Amino acid sequence: MTEEIFSGSCLCGAVTYRVSGTPLRFLHCHCKRCRKATGTGHATNLILKSSGVDWQGNEGKLSRFKVPDAQRFATTFCSTCGGPLPREGAEMVVIPAGSLDTLPAMAPQGRIFWDSRLEWSCDSGDLPVFAEYPTG
Repeated sequence: MTEEIFSGSCLCGAVTYRVSGTPLRFLHCHCKRCRKATGTGHATNLILKSSGVDWQGNEGKLSRFKVPDAQRFATTFCSTCGGPLPREGAEMVVIPAGSLDTLPAMAPQGRIFWDSRLEWSCDSGDLPVFAEYPTG
C-alpha cells in the first residue's frame, strides 16, 4: 500500500481536515456501538497508519466521547452539527468514510461484527463477513 492524502469535513463545514497515511482497512462495522453512534445499521470506517490529523485550524469545534468501559471505542465529532470526524489513536487514524471529501483508492473489504447485525440492515453483498475483527 502507498500513502494517500485524504481531506474531509463535518456536515456544517465548520471542521475540515487533512490526513496522510497508508490505508490498512476499509470496513463496515455492525457492532451495537457503531450503530448507536451513527444512527444507522453500520458505520463505514477507513483505518490508516498515520501520525495524526491536520485539523486545518478547526480544533476548537471538536468534541470527543469515549465509552468508559470500551477498550477501543470512541467518537470525535463537530460540536456545532454533530457530524462524525476522524479519531486518532497510537499511530492510527480511523476516518468515518462519510466525512471524506476525497475518495480512497481502496474499496470496502468486509463487514465486521456481522453477528451483531440487525435484520433490517443491508446484506453482505459480495463482501466477506467476520464475527469480530478480521485477523491478519
